[in-house]
Amino acid sequence: MMRLFPHLLWKAKTDEKVLHLTFDDGPTPGITGFVLQELARYQAKATFFVIGDNVRKYPEILKQVSAEGHAIGNHTFNHLNGWKTAQAAYLKNVEMGQQAIVDCLGEKAKFFRPPYGRIRPKDARILSKDYTVAMWHIVAGDFLEKFSKERVLSNVIEKSGPGSLVVLHDSLKCEAKVRYALPKILAHFAAKGYRFEALHA
Repeated sequence: MMRLFPHLLWKAKTDEKVLHLTFDDGPTPGITGFVLQELARYQAKATFFVIGDNVRKYPEILKQVSAEGHAIGNHTFNHLNGWKTAQAAYLKNVEMGQQAIVDCLGEKAKFFRPPYGRIRPKDARILSKDYTVAMWHIVAGDFLEKFSKERVLSNVIEKSGPGSLVVLHDSLKCEAKVRYALPKILAHFAAKGYRFEALHA
């Protein structure tokens, strides 16, 4: 995938001990609040790639995410698969996701992440005019049934390094694994002298 899309953001170019934690598919009652609470314990900032439909349902949660200094990214309105959706419908859904964010926060998201990481090259070029399209360096695997909560944790700890973009999910499906892994991820990297920063456009 990285070879197909070298111009997209996969990892920050830095030798400093900086980790970019990102959370997809929220805002979600319960788990998003837990994530915010854990991040605050370490003065950590993250980037939340939100689903427009969830923003419409839970605007107050997104307002809290933004008020606490985290970056917001567009993750489409309905979590569409870019390989299985016609271009016009896909781009319209991205636009709807952006509008939900604007209606909630009064400002546009500067980042976009394609659901499942699946996007056509032409769509990526079009969206790159308006967004920094952020992919990932490490996928924690919290959404995979075959991954235990311990494996999610070890996956992040063993593979992450300076500038890594780490994908986790503040969704109901992933809640149990994130509640287990996130505090330990934060504690581990904080002890090693890492900072946790939101993405910067």
